[in-house]
Amino acid sequence: MDLAFTPEEEKFRSDIRAWVRDKLPPEIAHKVHHGLRLSREDLQRWARILGGRGWLGFGWPAEFGGPGWSAMQKHLFEAECALAGAPRIMPFGPVMVAPVIMAFGNPDQQQRFLPGIASGDVWWSQGYSEPGAGSDLASLKTRAERRGDKYIVNGQKTWTTLAQYGDWIFCLVRTDSSGKPQTGISFLLIDLKSPGIQVRPILLLDGSHEVNEVFFDNVEVPAENLIGQENKGWTYAKHLLSHERTNIADINRSKRELERLKRIAKDEGAWDEPRFRDEIAKLEVDVVALEMMVLRVLAAEKSGKNSLDIAGLLKVRGSEIQQRYTELMMLAGGPFSVPFIREAAEAGWQGDFPGAAVALAPLAAAYLNMRKTTIYGGSNEVQRTIVAQTVLG
Repeated sequence: MDLAFTPEEEKFRSDIRAWVRDKLPPEIAHKVHHGLRLSREDLQRWARILGGRGWLGFGWPAEFGGPGWSAMQKHLFEAECALAGAPRIMPFGPVMVAPVIMAFGNPDQQQRFLPGIASGDVWWSQGYSEPGAGSDLASLKTRAERRGDKYIVNGQKTWTTLAQYGDWIFCLVRTDSSGKPQTGISFLLIDLKSPGIQVRPILLLDGSHEVNEVFFDNVEVPAENLIGQENKGWTYAKHLLSHERTNIADINRSKRELERLKRIAKDEGAWDEPRFRDEIAKLEVDVVALEMMVLRVLAAEKSGKNSLDIAGLLKVRGSEIQQRYTELMMLAGGPFSVPFIREAAEAGWQGDFPGAAVALAPLAAAYLNMRKTTIYGGSNEVQRTIVAQTVLG
């Protein structure tokens, strides 16, 4: 197993680094490097810059308008974007639903939906979780009844990230209740502007509006928006979840945030405490180990070998690392981590005093927000069981 980059890959990395440095708006990079809130305009601005270059769908094959990069090139692209301070690509369109449309959608659906995703013009949301169906997703109750050339959808989705910005939502819906729960689920694409849809905010502890409840009241959805076959949605959902769980691992963001943690610790004096440095060192060991795991998978793919199906394992380790670096940042900031009112923090009301730079980034709010990472995308307890069954036997 050779984990070294080839000269061609190093050249590719250098080219990506130069392009991102030239195209990434500095005000957006500043927000990312300092943990400040990104607006919809910030996120979509970067998405459209990437879309204009044909790189928003950086993981897409060339036949669907993507760059057709190798797995190693995709990794290097993500690494350079994260290092430069680029926002994460909102995954719901280009990383999650697009591969499903490519794999299971018909040509008309591919021509209709993929261009808007690739350009960054259409914002997608994910309609999976429900109040009684999270990690046990097969228990979902949102129902779609076929009536002629349309479905009538009724039910509720919850924890729908940034649905207040959404144009479309891909949903798992129940179309049959006669057999096993997994066999009666279908995959529908729904216009969020359809009559009968209500998006209600769920306000977080810091007052931010990141997640939502979405209600469907006799929503009419054209039958042509069904992906694949009716009652086969569970198969498509599993295909999508493998992309989501690998995306959650996000090793490149963890590497960038590790360096930010070190800066905060040095600025606030926590770096002088040997035990605190020990915690940072242990975190860095785990970040390097996760990166080696990712590179191992990529090296196996490059050599044509079958790599282990470890999306769940990557999700477990990546999400735990994200929780740990936000906790250590909060501890390093001490009382300056407390402010939850983001608007006041971003306006600089704390004034010019030691610790103000830390207070400007609501570290306690980030810590609380990251408690979710071990739950969404399939709870880590469930993922460990899956890994034990599929990898260990």
